[in-house]
Amino acid sequence: MARIIVVGDGPAGLAAALFLSRNGQDVVVYAQDQTAMHYALLNNYLGITRLSGTDFQVVARRQVADAGAQVREAEAVAASVTDGGFSVETADGGTERADYLVLAGGKPSQRLADELGAERRDGGGVVVDTEYATTVDRLYAVGRVARPERSQAIISAGAGATAAIDILSREAGRDVHDWDSPPKDG
Repeated sequence: MARIIVVGDGPAGLAAALFLSRNGQDVVVYAQDQTAMHYALLNNYLGITRLSGTDFQVVARRQVADAGAQVREAEAVAASVTDGGFSVETADGGTERADYLVLAGGKPSQRLADELGAERRDGGGVVVDTEYATTVDRLYAVGRVARPERSQAIISAGAGATAAIDILSREAGRDVHDWDSPPKDG
């Protein structure tokens, strides 16, 4: 089981945390619930007819906590690369170590990406591959961190899920698929 820290609790961070937690990983989300989702109205999010961003956040945060992730109301203020992982410091003086780090918290996460030496594009976003892995091993950047100029809730959630599946695949040493089947009748 890997230890994963997710910084940020918008759709990207929460999707990553959900997929990882539901697949048995040890996940901590540093969350301040200051996401841009509170200014959104979801009416083009697949499966949702119309929902305020704030209502979405309440449901999504609860779903992630129910899946086993620890959602901590704390600000990540510093990060460093350690032997085989990362160390993250919080504003309240706490420090935690993780095998993987998923940055999903907008401008604060972009600052952490810079501290960790992740490469940036000219447009400001962190350089990522198709799995949202950065140029720093085991560091992922999703949502507005990777795409500040083209942010959208459903795209961000997909990015978080993509990063999570990549982490799960790395840990398993093979491609991992995540889908559930309905219960069999009878």
